[in-house]
Amino acid sequence: MRPNRPGAVFRCEAARIDGAVRRDVEIRSAGGMIVSVSDAGAPTVPGDTVEDLPGLVVPGFADAHSHVFHRGLRGRTHDGGGTFWTWRDLMYRLADRLDPETLRELAFATYLELLCAGYTAAGEFHYLHHQPGGGRYADPNAMGLALADAAQEAGIALTLLDVAYLAGGFATPLSAVQQRFSDGSVQAWRERVDQLRDVARPGLRVGVAAHSVRAVPVRDLPMVAAAANGGPLHVHLSEQPAENDAALAATGLTPTQLLADAGMLGPSTALVHAIHLTLADIEIIGRHECFVVICPTTEADLADGLPPAAALATAGARLALGGDQHVVIDPLAQARGLEYGERVAVGQRGVFSPARLWGAATRESHAAIGSPGGRLEVGAPADFVAIRADSARTAGAQPEQLVMCASAADVRTVIVGGVVRVRSGNHLTYGDPGPLLGAAIERAWR
Repeated sequence: MRPNRPGAVFRCEAARIDGAVRRDVEIRSAGGMIVSVSDAGAPTVPGDTVEDLPGLVVPGFADAHSHVFHRGLRGRTHDGGGTFWTWRDLMYRLADRLDPETLRELAFATYLELLCAGYTAAGEFHYLHHQPGGGRYADPNAMGLALADAAQEAGIALTLLDVAYLAGGFATPLSAVQQRFSDGSVQAWRERVDQLRDVARPGLRVGVAAHSVRAVPVRDLPMVAAAANGGPLHVHLSEQPAENDAALAATGLTPTQLLADAGMLGPSTALVHAIHLTLADIEIIGRHECFVVICPTTEADLADGLPPAAALATAGARLALGGDQHVVIDPLAQARGLEYGERVAVGQRGVFSPARLWGAATRESHAAIGSPGGRLEVGAPADFVAIRADSARTAGAQPEQLVMCASAADVRTVIVGGVVRVRSGNHLTYGDPGPLLGAAIERAWR
């Protein structure tokens, strides 16, 4: 059928459609959406723009767990060894320096880096709410809106996951730096989130999160669950053994059991890390059909451990991927990190096939943050990327297996809403994000 209105036509050398690689595919977009997917040679109309996309075209990736301000820590935390907890002290030092202006500058540069790497959506786990010491800005959502504005300007879709953070641990008050994370009560947090939802921003979705069972009193967890209203509900889970030990000592239950009892688990819930789990925990998570957001590069960098990914998937969990602290921004590295973790843990290759890895990095990661992306089909957002198949890293690889050898440097073209935004690592408006990142990080630490 001949199209009846001009649009953007993308002629793909190869594309992953319905979970398989097809050759010579044309994708037509109009109004920011995919309106047709057809074999090469489909008719065009006057006014069409036509773009050839060599290599492999896949849906835009989603980062299902971003702490965007952590980008200011990359390459600055490796003196003297330490643990997750000593790293956290450095992170808190950076958190204490940021205000809406410097946060927006750092977020904008980081979202540009994400987009240039092939991410078209991100889930921002946002708890840096208030002024140092806990005082409110004139607009109590100034920090969250700084993130939303940065994402809008960069051209990446954002799910802002507003985090309830009310305690320093079980029966432990907030530390000085944690004061700016907290609204003081779960009721005050909910009121501020409701105000945030009333603010319109193109491409912005608002979800909610509990930072962890140690940061939200058990009695308040049901209100956090209720605030999700059926939308994305995220929580850090069992990233460190110390969290499990504290939960057991205080309540006699594991963090997973606490979340289940509070009504926090379900198909819209995304559990981040989920590393140190019991067999009973895994069964509970699977039975509730939760997402589990695994962050391979961060979990390795922070010496967190390996999540039981295969066991979780077998139990019924849906696996998604996150960049977390952005020690690496590379969706392909995150995807194969999921498989590599299982190889290290069980001594077997191919626990997760390339098809499963593509799905985790695209479809499942979008779904975990309430994004409609991650699909090359009619009615989906026209957000996709073309990956080089002829670089020194990828030459000779089978297209389906590019996920096992390509890197963000191989992302040739990024299309958002049917418009080319990135070519060969450079944003068409803002260029190479590197200088912007350098300036933003220097200012943040000043």
